[in-house]
Amino acid sequence: MSERPTASVLVTGSELLTGHVADANGPFVARALADLGFAVRRVLLVGDRPDDLRSALEFVAGDDLVVTSGGLGPTADDLTAEIVAEFCAAPMAVDTELRGRIHAKVAGWATRAGWAGPALDAATEKQSRVPHGACVLEPVGTAPGLVVTRPGGPIVVVLPGPPRELTGMWPAVLVAEPVAELLATAPRAEPILLRFAGLPESEIAATLREVEQKLDLSRVEVITCLRRSELEVDLHPLPGAAELAGELADRVVRAHRRKLISDDGRTTDELLAGALLEKGWTVATGESCTGGLLAGRLVDRAGSSAYVAGGVVAYSDEAKTALLDVPAALIAEHGAVSPQVARALADGARARFGADVGVGITGVAGPDGGTEAKPVGYVCFCVTTADGEVVARDPQLPGGRADVRERSVDLAMHLLLRVTGRTGPGAHR
Repeated sequence: MSERPTASVLVTGSELLTGHVADANGPFVARALADLGFAVRRVLLVGDRPDDLRSALEFVAGDDLVVTSGGLGPTADDLTAEIVAEFCAAPMAVDTELRGRIHAKVAGWATRAGWAGPALDAATEKQSRVPHGACVLEPVGTAPGLVVTRPGGPIVVVLPGPPRELTGMWPAVLVAEPVAELLATAPRAEPILLRFAGLPESEIAATLREVEQKLDLSRVEVITCLRRSELEVDLHPLPGAAELAGELADRVVRAHRRKLISDDGRTTDELLAGALLEKGWTVATGESCTGGLLAGRLVDRAGSSAYVAGGVVAYSDEAKTALLDVPAALIAEHGAVSPQVARALADGARARFGADVGVGITGVAGPDGGTEAKPVGYVCFCVTTADGEVVARDPQLPGGRADVRERSVDLAMHLLLRVTGRTGPGAHR
């Protein structure tokens, strides 16, 4: 075995291959396994065809753990349990006690819906067939999970496809005996997650090259990812390399402190919520081109009613004037997309809702409507506070319409965080 046990994730479902449904299970399982100390080697996506599933299982047979999702339903193309049983040389049989528990879960609903009968009984029978020697994970929906060990091969964890059922079953996976025994061999060096705003990956790459001239970084896995306009730098130390990872993190932070959001993994959303609660501030939004996306982002977190006062989508010029008291003469003089109108939107939102902080956003999201002076992607932002602080920006953001709107929300969140005083050198600690 390598220093870390290896794992692969095998996601099944023909609907995922067509693009009609986005896979949520693969990223969840991969991240959870990495956090548990596994070296995740691959995430595979295959359809519901038996031969494809067989070949995928053989491809990952050299790993210590394989986690599958999908293919446990009652229909004919739900064949994951059968193929895994074949892979593990474990004959299948009906678990009568499991069948009874599944029947009890669906009986009342099926009777009320008028679906009780032979078809439902056959479906229950199918879902209660388990490989010999398997550890059965209790259903969250109607499909049980399974933990099966292949002789001389990997432990295979078989989980349902609906994300709610898979995540609900995950705690049971970790305490299932074969998995728990394997987990005991996995080193649990804590990863370090740094977040930066306005920092390109090329800058981090250059810093790493400089550090590698002084330190051997072969025992620290560095993963960089751009998410919500923030650059995440994820440092995963191998056993015995925690101190090295800490030194690397310190060097990266020192090189890019001005762009640092957090050095403990906390997101802008978490930091902003904490800062607003700590100050006892409320925030109100006046949005044009973002159409309420910023307000939606702010209320994504539970408990946001403590610091979000409200918001107005003022898309037309008339709405800006009628709802947020933006003077019509100001719009006529400077245009609806202007720093002056963004300031008026922020002040108007703050006044209308009696908030401590107001945010105004107006811009040209595209794909049409741009001019030489105000091209597509030109967005004006303003954040004002009740004590007179004003923070404004008017960049030209890249990308298509959806990109401009999403990046506008990201930038507005960073500006809000700035006025709370939670960014800048040392403010993240």
